[in-house]
Amino acid sequence: MDNTNTSPALARRILQRILGWCRALVQPGLGWRQRAAAAAKLCLLLGTAGFVLLCAYAVALIPLTPSVADLRKTRNEQPSVLISVDGQRLATYRRFNREWVPLNRIAPHVPSALIATEDHRFYQHHGIDFYRTAGALVRTLGGNVQGGSTITQQLARNLYPEEIGRERSITRKLKETITALKIEHTFTKKEILENYLNTVPFLFNAFGIEMAARTYFDKPASKLTVLESATLIGMLKGNSYYNPVLNAERATARRNVVLSQMVRRGVLSQASYASLKDKPIQLDFERQLEARGNAPHFAEHIRKWLVDWADRNDYNIYADGLKVYTTIDSRLQAAANQAVKRQVDALQAVADVEWSNGPERPLSTSTASYVSAQRQGRAFDYFWRSKSGLVDAFVRESAQYRKAVAGGAQPADALAALRRDDDFMGKLRAEKTRLQAGMVAIDPTTGDVKAWVGSTDFDTDQYDHVGRAQRQPGSTFKPFVYGAALEQGMRPDRQFVDKVQDIPMPDGTVWRPEDVGTPSGRPTSMRDGLVYSKNTITAQVMSQVGPARAADFARRAGVRQSELKPVPSLALGTSPVTLLEMTAAYGTIASGGLHRAPMMVTRVEDRNGRVLVEFTLRGDRVLSRGTAEELTDMMRGAIDQGTGQAIRSQFGIRSDVAGKTGTTQDNTDGWFILMHPRLVTGAWVGFNDARVTMRSDYWGQGGHNALLLVGDFFRQASTRRMIDTAAVFPRARDGLPGAAIWGPPLDWLRRLIGDDPAPRKAAPANNVSSLEKMEQLIRDAFETGEAVQREWRRLRDFLDRVLQFFG
Repeated sequence: MDNTNTSPALARRILQRILGWCRALVQPGLGWRQRAAAAAKLCLLLGTAGFVLLCAYAVALIPLTPSVADLRKTRNEQPSVLISVDGQRLATYRRFNREWVPLNRIAPHVPSALIATEDHRFYQHHGIDFYRTAGALVRTLGGNVQGGSTITQQLARNLYPEEIGRERSITRKLKETITALKIEHTFTKKEILENYLNTVPFLFNAFGIEMAARTYFDKPASKLTVLESATLIGMLKGNSYYNPVLNAERATARRNVVLSQMVRRGVLSQASYASLKDKPIQLDFERQLEARGNAPHFAEHIRKWLVDWADRNDYNIYADGLKVYTTIDSRLQAAANQAVKRQVDALQAVADVEWSNGPERPLSTSTASYVSAQRQGRAFDYFWRSKSGLVDAFVRESAQYRKAVAGGAQPADALAALRRDDDFMGKLRAEKTRLQAGMVAIDPTTGDVKAWVGSTDFDTDQYDHVGRAQRQPGSTFKPFVYGAALEQGMRPDRQFVDKVQDIPMPDGTVWRPEDVGTPSGRPTSMRDGLVYSKNTITAQVMSQVGPARAADFARRAGVRQSELKPVPSLALGTSPVTLLEMTAAYGTIASGGLHRAPMMVTRVEDRNGRVLVEFTLRGDRVLSRGTAEELTDMMRGAIDQGTGQAIRSQFGIRSDVAGKTGTTQDNTDGWFILMHPRLVTGAWVGFNDARVTMRSDYWGQGGHNALLLVGDFFRQASTRRMIDTAAVFPRARDGLPGAAIWGPPLDWLRRLIGDDPAPRKAAPANNVSSLEKMEQLIRDAFETGEAVQREWRRLRDFLDRVLQFFG
């Protein structure tokens, strides 16, 4: 028989029969029995066809649901960790704020309440409760929408919300059903319960029963009582609607429903129910904040990089237990955190007091006076009263104002209403007047980032002022101008007249840079122009060098992400840059001209300790040794004689250091970067909104605000021996043959005859206490002893080399 003819014939017969049934429904003269039979046959046919199509669609969805291997991985999920160079944990990358606990560490009332309320046939079905599904369907068709999902189906949604989805659709239900069947095939019932209780959300950033117990009752899940267990299980129907914090009455009613279900299923006696149902919910509520670690901005910076690396290499940072080893030194990080907190709190007092009343002159040159006066007035009261137009602008820029106007309110009415809202205005005032800071420390010999503080408090400001915020660097950009001048053959003693000059700009305007003080009209060396941060001298040097060369110098040194506009005003730091870029660029100068990009991660291991990737960094020579040495010596003068003198006079730092302060127009930004042969540290101080500034010119200077953070940090690092305080900057001669042999004795001879190449040390300040003077004397004596020992070792090494040479 010819099959090609048979199939079309069969199809025609089936089609004719279907058409016959359809005609029977409308054909005149047929009895109701014949019509009913035809209708029944049509319904059966359509139902069968629909079922076949549904099964085919379900089969097609199977590859789109999590595999069995994926399901097994959820049992072994392990978050990745960030580890410091000295072995301390800096951060843990969890998908949710939860702590996984085994079922035997959960109070038995919890699973009993869960099963009794959500899925009492849990131990009888294999992922799908057909009785419950049918009942839910009937009730839904009757207008009472109900869900028929089992605990296993709910777990499928909790584990894979993106793959399964949350919308009400046949596709979601099929995916949920398929995944539930896979879960039942993969796990035991106890494992399913454990997975469910550890993944369900409870609002207020609490995931899993352990975090829920700590959040709402301040106890571990193992200590939950029957009432507390019923309260938490009751929230599963709607963790916001039935939340005991938000609505105690609804939560109590829902809790009693759970208790009654426990009675109905035989896991709670009627007498116990009667004694418990009238008791109020006793909360001990406290949000469980995620453990931040002591370098949260750094951890977030690395997380973004790690997610990209893991995606490209088929890893999951939230599940695969990666160990990420970083360059951060936990001791230096702790010192940086402490310095930023201590000094910014004091500077906040300065800003609060100076903006609280009318007079603009500084109250004192000591932050201690402001801390004492901080409680006597209302912070920023004068600012808020005298700058009404700016405050109105703050209000108009708020999300609440935009929402009110979008909702139909007149702009003037919305502004007036928000101005009258004390709660809104209080929050706005606190946000706008909160002083911020960033600080980063880098080892210039390796490029390793040793400390990273992105803001004063991560919980109130996640914005990273080290790696993300771009602010004008002010005078901290000047070393690049002078460095470019040195490369063009200008000598540090090159003379310029200290006077104001009109400099034509490319757009036809005239740039007229001035200093705070009146120009002297006297010849001033290029070195002193940098030491004393003279804008008049720097502008003339820039005219000689050209903006393009200055920008090129800065890029080679390390300012490579931010755009530098090659205009004359670039000399005074008008192009916004990041603190990380600037500190790295200063690191290039401190290392003798070798540029090393900031190094943050040294290696990544899997959970078993197998190295997946290692990172090494080589320095690229971008500046000559001679240029780097001359520029370092000029910047050394800024610390010994110029705007950075407080490093020595106030903080007693005696090491070989150099650096530069920076202040932008209207005291908007304060900068200070300190170079040491083993640690370059940069800090920025200001407000997130550049329209809010420090009030007085004294406290608005980087040498009086950002310097305090760096000085505090560096003093801690020095006194606690976290760095080599005796290290000296590289010299141009280090690149000459045999410098390691003839260099030390040459230095020894020069010191012997008084021609000391070592850095100058400023005298202690006059206003230090007797105890501080005694400490300084002891420190000096100790350093002198170390110097004697060091010189003796150098001389002995030199004699040994001589003997070896002639031997």
